[in-house]
Formats: sequence, C-alpha cells, structure tokens
Amino acid sequence: MEIKLKDTVALPAPRMDGGMPLMAALAARHSTREFSPREIPQQVLGDLLWAACGVNRLRTGGRTAPSARNWREIDIYAASAAGLHRYVPEAHRLQLVARTDLRAASGMQEFAGTAPLDLVYVADLARVDAADPVERRFYCAADAAFIAQNVYLFCASAGLACVVRGALNRSGLAQAMHLGKRQRVILAHTVGYAAD
Repeated sequence: MEIKLKDTVALPAPRMDGGMPLMAALAARHSTREFSPREIPQQVLGDLLWAACGVNRLRTGGRTAPSARNWREIDIYAASAAGLHRYVPEAHRLQLVARTDLRAASGMQEFAGTAPLDLVYVADLARVDAADPVERRFYCAADAAFIAQNVYLFCASAGLACVVRGALNRSGLAQAMHLGKRQRVILAHTVGYAAD
C-alpha cells in the first residue's frame, strides 16, 4: 500500500468506469494463497475500499454493501507494511490506527504476513441494537460476508488476487489492534497481486 505515515490519508476518488461485466467477474472470482510482494497502487486501493463498502448514495449515506437494519456496524481495517488504518467511508479516507505492521497477526497462514494488504472486518457492537447474542453474531457475520464478496468481485475485475480467511486468532488480533470491548474481529481478507 503506497501511503505515507500520516494520521489521515485521503484516497483518490473511485473510478466508476472500466472493469469487467458482472458475469465475467463472477466467472473469474476465485481464492488465491500465493501473493507477489508488489504494492497495490493508491488509486486501486481507493477503488477497492469504495467497492468493499464505500458510500454510493451521497444523499442517504448508503453503501455499496448492504447492512442489516442499516447498522453499518462493520469497519474495515487495512493492515500493510505502512501500519494499520481504518477506512472511513463517509470521507473516503484512511485513518491511522497504529504504525505497526500487523499483517502477520491477521491470520495463521504464512502468506498473510507477506502479502501487501490484509483487510480485517471488525463489528462494532455498540451500533447493533439486537439484544439476542445469536442474532447479533448472525447479522454481523452476514454483513461482513457481503463486504467480502464485494472485495472478491472487485479483485476479479481489477486483476488482483485475494482470499477471505476465518482461521485467525481473533482475541490476539483484537488485542494487537487495540480494539474496544464492544468490537469483534469477524474475518480477514488478504489482497494483492498473484505470485508469478
């Protein structure tokens, strides 16, 4: 990720043209576990994060991914060699969280620590008004999965490789990310260019 270590990084406006037709992206969608160390250009990163869960309806703040009861409880954290950033959809920017490279902590697979980008989907339960814990888990997992599918389709269309991962030390990662008591790590998603 080609970003400088500042508190906030404005991302380039997402490009709304180009890409594959939807059916071609669905046909090309697959998981990859071998990544090149090649960095993701900032324009591509901005396009990726907007596709994942960016604001696509300015008047209402609606997102590219659906959210149960419009809670918008899933935050996307971007872990790279430059540190850990949280995506702020309303401003289409990255907010610095930590200057530490947490990629290796984002999963149990070796490639997580060397691929250029690991996205971590975190549910903020303070935004969820469901009292039943099973219902909360269900909706948070579904909302994270919608975002992950957007990432998969964007990656297929943009020539990126990716794999979503559930095998991770959630409590250890939450601690490394300095998450609050009401935040839960749901999934991680490794993104980059496929190894040659």
